[in-house]
Amino acid sequence: MLDKLKRRSVKLEYIDTGDYTPAEYEGCIGELQLVNRWMGDAHTLKATLFREIEARSLQRFSILDVGAGSGELLRVTATWVRQTGRSLSAVGLELNERSAESINEESNRFSEISSVRGDALELPFADSTFDYVMCSLFTHHFVDGQVVQILREMSRVAKRRIFVIDLHRHPVAYFLYTTVGKLVLHNRLLRHDGALSILRSFKADELFELAQRADLMDSRVERHFPYRLVLSAAARASVHLQEPESASSRAA
Repeated sequence: MLDKLKRRSVKLEYIDTGDYTPAEYEGCIGELQLVNRWMGDAHTLKATLFREIEARSLQRFSILDVGAGSGELLRVTATWVRQTGRSLSAVGLELNERSAESINEESNRFSEISSVRGDALELPFADSTFDYVMCSLFTHHFVDGQVVQILREMSRVAKRRIFVIDLHRHPVAYFLYTTVGKLVLHNRLLRHDGALSILRSFKADELFELAQRADLMDSRVERHFPYRLVLSAAARASVHLQEPESASSRAA
């Protein structure tokens, strides 16, 4: 098993090859939302992006979620914004037409959330359009060179900072998913792709190196429970406004 985890897998997931039925895709979206709640993506977002907003005492901000899926984290953000008396403009970007539709359908209680179809490798927005740009469980679907391009695009369209949440390629995470996961997951697509997602994901130093290749400034990679990595970096616009103390920080 350890040999599998030495380097990123290049094997494609079913979600990337299109090897699934419409019913399987719908079932995957529902189960994936539950998995993300269990595995702490919402908690990770609160410990990173929300903490940044509180530290800056921002009362209003805009955000783009790249590869937003059904828009679950945008709804988590909108709920937090309402609870704290803030104002939000949020956009979820998806290349998949059904996912883009799902963002609008499931976010009908949140007028501050909308969706756009587009390619993460060439974001359809002008420079510095959003205060923050984030993505979650997205970059592991791409090879390293594509990840670098995505990071550059995210930094380009952000004003303040970008946040990239993804899986930590850790043996315990893989073991738990391939054992306990089989007991609780029913969707064929999710059972297969979840395990492969871990094999396609990153170690902290690998993600930090990709940030350096993308010429990101003030970048850092932190570990978050359970088995999540978060890359954060200054947007290009903010770098031009104020030079950081150093070009890079660390891989925690």
